[in-house]
Amino acid sequence: METIHLDDFLHEGLIKEKVFREKVAQIDWVRYRGKRVLIRGCANVPVPTWAFLIITAHLAEHVERIYFGELRSAVKIFVKDSHTQ
Repeated sequence: METIHLDDFLHEGLIKEKVFREKVAQIDWVRYRGKRVLIRGCANVPVPTWAFLIITAHLAEHVERIYFGELRSAVKIFVKDSHTQ
């Protein structure tokens, strides 16, 4: 399973929308094609809902499944419909 750490999107200790969107635009989302991906939030910093939505929207075009949380207790939030492939 691949993991996206939202800590990697921090700028000066916070998630700031402009910088966040710039970093998201630099990601090669195709590398996640057909994979299962875990989105891990920041433990020390509040993560805005829009940040999760942006990441999920980009991933949903490519991945098989998206999970949120910790690996041991991950919550499934997206499963690609096999009928649309």
